[in-house]
Amino acid sequence: MTSKRSAHVYEVRPRKDHRGVDLISDALPFGGLWYTKPDDAVEYAEFYSRSHPVVIRVYDEAGNVIDTHQHAGEFREL
Repeated sequence: MTSKRSAHVYEVRPRKDHRGVDLISDALPFGGLWYTKPDDAVEYAEFYSRSHPVVIRVYDEAGNVIDTHQHAGEFREL
């Protein structure tokens, strides 16, 4: 039996106070998270969604996508 899972979608956006970035997603259990570096936010999103397909978009201060990460998920049910 094969089930299709929807991808977890994350946004990494610079904070308005210029103190790091926010990781935003409906997949997070407690809302958004704050990080000092975009790489740390991307790493957390990849780890948290390791069993799901994931799309992570990194935005600049103007709101343009500057980087996109996609992963199909590693966990497989037997």
